[in-house]
Amino acid sequence: MISRLTKGTVKDRPFTIVIVGRPNVGKSTLFNRLIGRRRSITDPFPGVTRDAVEEEFTVDNLHVLLIDTGGFKIEKEKLDRLVVAKSIESIKESDLILFLVDVNELNGEDYHFMELLRKYENKVILVANKADNEKREYQSMELYSLGFKKMIPVSAAHGRNIDKLRSAIVNAAVLTVETEKTETPPTEPETKIIRIAILGKPNTGKSTLLNYLLGEEKAIVSDIPGTTRDTINGYFKFKSSDFKVVDTAGIRKKNKVNNSVEYYSVNRAIKTISESDIVYLLIDAEEGLTDQDKKIASLVIKKGSGIILVLNKWDRIKKVKNQLQAVKDRVRFLFPILGFAPLVATTALDGEGVDNLLDVSLRVWRQLNRRIDTARLNDAVSKWVKEYPIPVRGKNIKLRYATQVEANPVKFIFFVNNKSGYPPRYSKYLENRIRRDLGFANVPVHLEIRQN
Repeated sequence: MISRLTKGTVKDRPFTIVIVGRPNVGKSTLFNRLIGRRRSITDPFPGVTRDAVEEEFTVDNLHVLLIDTGGFKIEKEKLDRLVVAKSIESIKESDLILFLVDVNELNGEDYHFMELLRKYENKVILVANKADNEKREYQSMELYSLGFKKMIPVSAAHGRNIDKLRSAIVNAAVLTVETEKTETPPTEPETKIIRIAILGKPNTGKSTLLNYLLGEEKAIVSDIPGTTRDTINGYFKFKSSDFKVVDTAGIRKKNKVNNSVEYYSVNRAIKTISESDIVYLLIDAEEGLTDQDKKIASLVIKKGSGIILVLNKWDRIKKVKNQLQAVKDRVRFLFPILGFAPLVATTALDGEGVDNLLDVSLRVWRQLNRRIDTARLNDAVSKWVKEYPIPVRGKNIKLRYATQVEANPVKFIFFVNNKSGYPPRYSKYLENRIRRDLGFANVPVHLEIRQN
């Protein structure tokens, strides 16, 4: 059974700050400036950020969760309404609100948003962005007339007065943090968190699966391709194991990526592979596995992460006997590189098959972290070589010994007396035997051949 977690159940609850405002006032730029790296996608085109983007960092020993939100709009289309609803939800759950405005211009959306924030004004800091020089900073003093108790002029792009804003954040947090320390009982020591990344082509149900796992509408779900742009994450527990799951933008073919926002979204999604233990590669059950899926899978295997093929929207497939096994056999035949990868059918919308997916994830996790004693490994190698000697003629090629040098990703080094005469195809044999005999059946196995 899945238990939904807040971050505070995995580690001490962070002080939660949300950045809000209309489009193009610099929310994502401020977000990146505060955390000290580029996490949110920034672009002059308004409305780039849609889902709430989260990141943890530390300010003067204060543990902070910072949330970047989509821009507030008065005139809303379907997707805009979802973005605004997500922003308001973040406001309600936050400890501190950074209300961002452009020091050069206030418009109707700013004033409308102000009225919504009045009920939360005790936890609002008005941040006047784009105060790039002394003249604009002086001009910002007029904003005190808006009635908010705290106002700080900054330039998120150039770093002006960011230290003042950080100090204000710490001052606002002190009372909240101290109260939580007295009211919250000591937490258990932090356990290892299994990191899951959800990847795939657009509209395969990635955000729907994330929301089901977390038990909340964390990611905006829409039938508009490319709705998710930034990576969205959350935490949950299953069978006493803690998970962190990350939803990513849909990955299309390079020749179909037609703007800078999608380019950065796709690159951010690919980057999550190196930050994950297991990748769920979501596949539309009606469309089946495609060449683009194969390319994504190749990236995962190269990194050494676990990979599970998730055949989503399974409820749309007409049921026939042994259909799932037939799909598995077809995948193995067309894409032998994925021969080791588990395949699980799900319907993320109602959670059908998700418990099975998580059981498989635990099995893959255990295999990724499995270590084989060197003596046991070399006993096995001696047996394998006797059963199938190295196929060379006229050369005396011997395997001297082997050792497992790494887990998660799984890596072995085999030492031979003459590397130049070693047939590379023999490594595939060794890889298959490692999987079959040593308990690595469902994970990538990397082999390196060295001369000794």
